[in-house]
Amino acid sequence: MRKYLKIVDRHKASLALRFVNNLIDMIILAIIHIILAIISTIIYNLTYNNFFFFFNNGGFLWDIFVGAIIAFIYFYLWEYYSDGKTPGKYMTGTKVISIDGTRPTRKQYLSRSLYRIIPFESFTFFGTDGWHDSMTDTRVINYKNYQAEKQTKSEIDNIGIKEIA
Repeated sequence: MRKYLKIVDRHKASLALRFVNNLIDMIILAIIHIILAIISTIIYNLTYNNFFFFFNNGGFLWDIFVGAIIAFIYFYLWEYYSDGKTPGKYMTGTKVISIDGTRPTRKQYLSRSLYRIIPFESFTFFGTDGWHDSMTDTRVINYKNYQAEKQTKSEIDNIGIKEIA
């Protein structure tokens, strides 16, 4: 079990900020879907390979399945390789961290991405934390404020300690 730090809870991103993060990321995901649809159409028209036709015309459930896979890959890769930030989080100054204040593990990032593709998971934010946060022991925080408080606490803790030049 991870140690839960109060400083992480104090700097949790607001629901409005989380909504903006999600909106930006969903716009980018929609653009990715459009690009993939155009590419698959072009490839189908050049090769007449039925897979590429099926990619665009597989029906409603197929679209949901493909969308879930693309969203999973998108969120996992962005958060894991950019230290807890997606483009939406970059724009709003937020970041994913573990409840103990450390960088989340690969498993936590993977789990966050999997929980996100559960239908209606976004409605879990009407409680305190969404499933992809609470089930993975992670939080999205306002990173600048979090760093400022950590720096202040560190400076207070170091009062009276001699510096060696």
